[in-house]
Amino acid sequence: MSAQGPASLVWKPEHLRLAIDAASVALWSWNVDTNRLTMDERAFSIWGLPWAEEVSFEELSERIHPADRGRVRAAFTATRSTSGPYETDFRILVGDQVRWISARGRGADQGMVDRVMFGIFLDVTGRKLAEEAHELLAGEMSHRVKNLLAIAAGLTHITSRSARTVHEMAADLTKRLTALGRAHDLVRPSPGQEGEAALLGDLLSVLLAPYDDVGDFPGRIRVAVPRMAVGERSATVLAMVIHELATNSVKHGALSSDTGMLDVTGALDGQDVRLVWAESGGPVVDHKPEMRGFGSKMVARSVADQLGGELSYDWQASGLVVTLRMRRDRLAA
Repeated sequence: MSAQGPASLVWKPEHLRLAIDAASVALWSWNVDTNRLTMDERAFSIWGLPWAEEVSFEELSERIHPADRGRVRAAFTATRSTSGPYETDFRILVGDQVRWISARGRGADQGMVDRVMFGIFLDVTGRKLAEEAHELLAGEMSHRVKNLLAIAAGLTHITSRSARTVHEMAADLTKRLTALGRAHDLVRPSPGQEGEAALLGDLLSVLLAPYDDVGDFPGRIRVAVPRMAVGERSATVLAMVIHELATNSVKHGALSSDTGMLDVTGALDGQDVRLVWAESGGPVVDHKPEMRGFGSKMVARSVADQLGGELSYDWQASGLVVTLRMRRDRLAA
């Protein structure tokens, strides 16, 4: 046996092609003088182009996402004079679809033969989408932790104003934090404890229970919605919306005031469900806040993607009014 292995294992061109096909690798060669590329059928398919003998670098550049185009052009130009391996990830537009491509090769003399450079394209869309989802999840978890801390701080501050003794404050605060835990269990049941869909009114009442008796009088939160089921997936999104609104209200709105009130009403509107969150009796609203934070963007995106709906904000002088419109079939899912 030689140092390179037995003769039966020598790589032949057909073996290399089998390996390339198995790995979904697309091949290209680039004449750096004419600025034209020769590509195999898989490369043309990845770029969404019909096969041709050659394609110009400018033709390919037109398909690169505008946000990445300048960076990619600079990176490819640099490979002509910079030796060593390179890897460039970028987005391309194929119709209304966005794909992530990874271009890999060797620069300068290491990757060039007779002024022709060689390399590969890989479609890495799946990996990039997974990375984006992971980053979104990490951001969402961080935001939720901050929200819970803000809620706990707000409840502690409000409870301290109405409690007459330390013991009474501890008891009231424990009750409210326990209510938050019950709301979490309803939305995210423990493994093995998943049940049927919750009723919309029950879900809203449990989510808002921690704030209901905080203030000068009990029952300052009123919920009146149609009797209908909310699926487990939709309950998570709806709870996120309610937590976001409640957190902002505890910090700045009606729930931050002893005399503040909240009405949550609902109605069926064809194939949609319309919920209205109306605050009153809180601090006077003298300006329209900018809804550009991570929480606001995350809520708007989740409502649109998972509930097929939208949120609208009306900053009235008497208090915030939020209208949440969502699809009935999505809410039950």
